[in-house]
Amino acid sequence: MVLIVVFGVALLIAVLLSGLAARTVLSTSFLFLIGGALVSDGFLGLIHITPDSEIVTVTADLALFAVLFTDGMHVSFPKLRANWKNPARALGLGMPLAFVGMALITHYLVGLNWTTSFLVGAVLAPTDPVFASAIVGRKEVPSKLRQLLNVESGINDGLALPVVLVLIAAAGPTSGHAESSLAKIGLELLLGLAFGILLPMLVIALVRFRHLGADPKLQPLLPLAIGVILYALCHLTHANPYLAAFSAGAILTARSIKAKESFEPLGESLAELAKFAALLVFGALLTPRLFGDLSFGGYVAVVLAIVLIRPASLMLSLLGTRFTRQEKLVAAWFGPKGFASVVYGLLVLQAGIPQGEEAFTLIAVCIAFSIVAHSSTDVPIARLFRVDEFTDTEVPAARTGDGTSTEEPGRVGA
Repeated sequence: MVLIVVFGVALLIAVLLSGLAARTVLSTSFLFLIGGALVSDGFLGLIHITPDSEIVTVTADLALFAVLFTDGMHVSFPKLRANWKNPARALGLGMPLAFVGMALITHYLVGLNWTTSFLVGAVLAPTDPVFASAIVGRKEVPSKLRQLLNVESGINDGLALPVVLVLIAAAGPTSGHAESSLAKIGLELLLGLAFGILLPMLVIALVRFRHLGADPKLQPLLPLAIGVILYALCHLTHANPYLAAFSAGAILTARSIKAKESFEPLGESLAELAKFAALLVFGALLTPRLFGDLSFGGYVAVVLAIVLIRPASLMLSLLGTRFTRQEKLVAAWFGPKGFASVVYGLLVLQAGIPQGEEAFTLIAVCIAFSIVAHSSTDVPIARLFRVDEFTDTEVPAARTGDGTSTEEPGRVGA
């Protein structure tokens, strides 16, 4: 109950300061992160949460699922077909470069063995759709840049998961069964994709029956029902919920634009609430002891991961494209680590592999630094595209999260 009270207070403060956050480097995400840290055992001791607490896994899992579901609903298939090369470059070249680069600095600066170092690289390679929303939610930002970041952050979580699971199997007691694990992971990904495609198509087909159909007042609940069923179905069958969420959102929009438009306000609000709850819980893990356990080399690796590895890898992948220098720099910087990395980092910790605790400490600190760095720089970077300039007839919309506009919802595809 204390956690609920803390969440309510943090939510109230975030809403009251959201107008200020829209104009400055203040971030509501940062407020929830700090709020969680202050009430944890490391400071006031009002709540007791450890990495193996179920609430940590559940909140991060729900937040990632909700965000990916709404992200998928903002994917435009016609525009994606016309502009697939840039996201393909980021996913096919930029992501592997970031993965290898992070593994190298982890091994040489932190001293983890090669398998665990590559595991850390896989966990931190995907970008988070929540914190990329600060840019992709701005309609003034060039559509090709929004499309790139939205598709990249929506898909790379699912691409990283098989690598994470295989490396956990290779590093743990069952290291000799990596091949069987790969087959199992492939089946889980295929099931997630199948559920994400078939379930929304089935529901939309039912709605179009002559004697069926949603009342206008209940129309927003139709996609919500799909999301709830899909989430439960994936966890019951061990299908990949993140690939299912993203594909279901995309199929829903492609098959029924009316369902997408009716659900959009509710979906964005639910995703924001899930994000804030997960940030509060994750913040409770950020105790002084956690930061004290990371070596000097670990802190150097964290800084390099944010300011060098991601920017360099994406800049290399975008060589020869039609992006301007400014657009490339913005895309390169917005490679935040978030809830996907939290979930995968917890898998590493709970697997009981050698050096698992050291790996989790590095991952957790890197995520914390990334959240602070990326959620507090969205406004200055957004101003590069003059998003704060309005005509006399336009009214600026308040930012509800990290640059997400109440007039133009966050995480919008091109």
